[in-house]
Amino acid sequence: MEHNLVLYNTLTRKKEKFVPIHPNMVGMYVCGPTVYSDVHLGNCRTFVSFDLIFRYLVHLGYKVRYVRNITDAGHLEGDNDEGDDKFAKKAKLEQLEPMEIVQKYTIGFHDVLRMFNTIPPSIEPTATGHISEQIEMVQQIIDNGFAYEVNGTVYFDVEKYVKEYNYTILTNRNLEDMLNNTRELGGQDEKRGRLDFALWIKAKPEHIMRWPSPWGVGFPGWHIECSAMSRKYLGDQFDIHGGGMDLAATHHTNEIAQSEACNHTSPAKYWMHTNMLTVNGARMSKSAGNGFLPGELFTGDHKLLNRGYSPMAVRFFMLQAHYRSTLDFSNEALEAADKGYKRLMAAIGLLDKIVTSPKSTFGNLEEIKKRSYAAMDDDFNSPVLIAELFEVVRIINSIYDGKLTITEGDLNELKDYLSAFVYDILGLKDDQVGDTDNMDDLMQIIINLRNEAKKNKDFVTSDRIREHLTAVGIQLKDSKDGTLWNKI
Repeated sequence: MEHNLVLYNTLTRKKEKFVPIHPNMVGMYVCGPTVYSDVHLGNCRTFVSFDLIFRYLVHLGYKVRYVRNITDAGHLEGDNDEGDDKFAKKAKLEQLEPMEIVQKYTIGFHDVLRMFNTIPPSIEPTATGHISEQIEMVQQIIDNGFAYEVNGTVYFDVEKYVKEYNYTILTNRNLEDMLNNTRELGGQDEKRGRLDFALWIKAKPEHIMRWPSPWGVGFPGWHIECSAMSRKYLGDQFDIHGGGMDLAATHHTNEIAQSEACNHTSPAKYWMHTNMLTVNGARMSKSAGNGFLPGELFTGDHKLLNRGYSPMAVRFFMLQAHYRSTLDFSNEALEAADKGYKRLMAAIGLLDKIVTSPKSTFGNLEEIKKRSYAAMDDDFNSPVLIAELFEVVRIINSIYDGKLTITEGDLNELKDYLSAFVYDILGLKDDQVGDTDNMDDLMQIIINLRNEAKKNKDFVTSDRIREHLTAVGIQLKDSKDGTLWNKI
């Protein structure tokens, strides 16, 4: 099947046909977490979205090198090249070494993404593991005339840069407005221009994380790590750079500036950004008191949640919205997603119980496949794909009920289709499955008791058994081959 994958490029603000720099190979860099606290849902939404993108590119046959960094140094409060280092501040609060903080929250980050069934990146570099590469890049930017050093701190010269390059190419912001909205330089400020940012920062005596450099002992600015590590593992120019939309205005804008100042080329051909999260229509944030962590979402241990939801139900919920759309959390939306996810898994569970026929009457499977691929080829449109899957759910239930028929060959094709799109591409799995052997034995006992009640014309008891099972999510279906059960 021929594919015409198009994706929305933030850089050009339009959808473009995806043509990798090197045929059949894709280089993708996604900005990873800053590991000084628990990973939040906004991060998870971004990483689940790029897991979908990664999975689909691999499914199409591309060899993908997926690089996602770990920020474990040099991230200042407020990201304004001033204030306390977040790692050092957290370490003091918890009376730990900074790298203990890094280890604790990196493990937690990996644990959460494992629960969301994301595939690990090909390479996961850390900022502290690439100090030499960052120093080398800073020196090259100085040598090219786009940075200057003041008392051990190196600043990027935005005023010099804008004479040759477009600093606001990613966001299309007005440079004059940016200058007007930036605070005036105080008498003690070392920067020459209001938009200048630090590439390397001189360490104060009390600063714990510090490294020697040509400009003295210090630590890297936040933006330089991604430029240095993407360059090391993907080259001066690669295919896709991704992250949350909140990174576009500052972090990604400065990444482009650093790479152009160093390598004389923009780093990525396509820039992709996920949208924000809201809760009941309001932006999710700690200050608003409406933020919750993934663990709280799974357990339901939060004042805004009626109950907990399984990681796969939450992943399904996230994929029901397009990655560029706002994702709004509410109990009603989560409940609906949970029911939809269980319906999908229940239908897949029926496939092995379906009795085949000499003829198929359910429709054209090839047309369903074409529409499913068309959805994913259109900027990874998972909501449209899921709509197609629910049409398949309807077909499966109709075949199971005997209203439609399917041949053995078509049934095998249907299984392959669902395996590809549900498991391989959407990355879902049936986390409702427990000890199925014991469950089958238990259900057979209940079915036998119900059959005995019916045989004795005790229809009140048989109906109550069915109703109670339905209430806990188990459906009974009577057929000529006996009574079968499945999870709703």
